[in-house]
Amino acid sequence: MWIRAERAGHVRPGPMRRLLRHARRDPDAVRDDIRIHAVEHLGTETGVQQQYTGVAGHIENARVGVFLACATSGGRALIDRRLDLPEHSWCTGPERRRAAGMSETVRFATEPRPAREMIAVALDAGVEAP
Repeated sequence: MWIRAERAGHVRPGPMRRLLRHARRDPDAVRDDIRIHAVEHLGTETGVQQQYTGVAGHIENARVGVFLACATSGGRALIDRRLDLPEHSWCTGPERRRAAGMSETVRFATEPRPAREMIAVALDAGVEAP
């Protein structure tokens, strides 16, 4: 927090810590702001490549997400995200979801569906992807 505080002009990290601890934020609005900033500064020359995502090489406890990135010769930035919920433990456990503060609208989907949804949201927001 020291570096962030100094960049914001503070002599101590306390104000930045309080901001992050108590600020109310809408994750979708933050996503939209990051996407706008990234596209303005990085451009729209985008590309993708296939990748193996089984980092551990076996089944283990993990949080998995699906992410959309803007990647150009000017740099890279994540511009959207979706949580990948395990079908049988989270999607069928309403008590568990409530305790974690998860929306009832989030449903199980294989990774391609949230990827398509994120791409559609970005395109609807005006992101150009030749």
